[in-house]
Amino acid sequence: MSESIHLSSPGTGVEYADSDALVTVKIGTEHTDGRYELFEVDAPRGEPAPPRTEPCSKAFYVLHGRILVQAGDQGYDLGPGSSISIPLGTLNTFTVLTPAAKFLTVRVFS
Repeated sequence: MSESIHLSSPGTGVEYADSDALVTVKIGTEHTDGRYELFEVDAPRGEPAPPRTEPCSKAFYVLHGRILVQAGDQGYDLGPGSSISIPLGTLNTFTVLTPAAKFLTVRVFS
C-alpha cells in the first residue's frame, strides 16, 4: 500500500493547462494508492470542452462563480457551496457562466 499523508498548502500543487481551465493537482493518485484524486480548477468563461466519459466517478464542488454541469441529458446550474456527483461512465462537461469560476473536482477510481 502506497497511501501516505500528504499536505497541500495554498498555492502549491502541480499545475497544468487543460483545454478549458488551469488545473492544480492538490492530491494525486500517488498519495491515495490510486483510489482518488483532488483537483482545484480555475476556469474562465468560455466554450465548454466536448462532453466525455471517464474511467471513474466524479464530483464537483463550487468555491466561487457559477458553472453549468452537463451530465447525461441534464444540465445543473451550480453556485458557491453547490456540489454534484456523477457516476462512472456518464457523459459530462462543464461551462463557466460567470466571468470566472473556481471549483474542486474529485475523481474516484473503482
